[in-house]
Amino acid sequence: MSQDQQTIAEWDLTQTNLYRIRKRKYEVAVIPTAAIEAHNLHLPEGQDYLHTTHVARRCCEWAWKESPNILCLPAIPFGVDCNQLDYPMAIHVSQATLDALVREVIVSLRRHGIRKIVILNGHGGNDFTPLVRQIQCDLDVFVFVCNWWTVGKDRYNEIFTLPDDHAGQMETSVGLELYPHLVEMGQAGDGKVQPFRFEALRKGWVTTSRNFARLNDHCAAGQPQGATANAGKAYLDLVCERVSKFLVELGKIPIDANFPLGDTINQKE
Repeated sequence: MSQDQQTIAEWDLTQTNLYRIRKRKYEVAVIPTAAIEAHNLHLPEGQDYLHTTHVARRCCEWAWKESPNILCLPAIPFGVDCNQLDYPMAIHVSQATLDALVREVIVSLRRHGIRKIVILNGHGGNDFTPLVRQIQCDLDVFVFVCNWWTVGKDRYNEIFTLPDDHAGQMETSVGLELYPHLVEMGQAGDGKVQPFRFEALRKGWVTTSRNFARLNDHCAAGQPQGATANAGKAYLDLVCERVSKFLVELGKIPIDANFPLGDTINQKE
């Protein structure tokens, strides 16, 4: 194996080159999307960008070993953050702007023959549901959205002792595992928030957008206490294994008339 083969990751669009791309038939493209915003007082502003980039790259690298037709694009750093602009240096782009950018990327990918696209999202404020519905009507592509932090929610309570909505125990644990030098635990606020006054909102069957500056003074919705690197690693391992397996399946299964549906409908006798 040459030095080039050892060091060039052909699953990474920023590393590979035209010589190698011409030899490949990529089936799946992963578009990571994130945000730049405050995460309590102790986590980096780039928390969403950093952990989403890690998950995307780790999953694509793992999936490539079994399905060498996966392509990881660089993460889009900015997201929908209008409800955090009261905190200094939050960067906001509208959903319409973000959708337009992602759409143009998908149009380019389709021109190059890639019809299976995964938006690996790392920010709760980004909502691609209408975009996916529309673009799949406009183009012969299949777009899948994965909010990576929810992938292991069925086993969340096995790993963590407190819920996390924003910058709480889970995100802090992930930060401690991936970039502990950027986590200043001694600065963390308690993450307690003002509750909704309406029962419907507290129960969750009515939803609304929250101005984070009204929740507390440190842009958190979740308690970081009890966070550990071990818990972060356990959750990342679980999530990345599941996402990687999905990418492998997506890379191997050809597009047919029913894709992505199954071949038969199970009916009760």
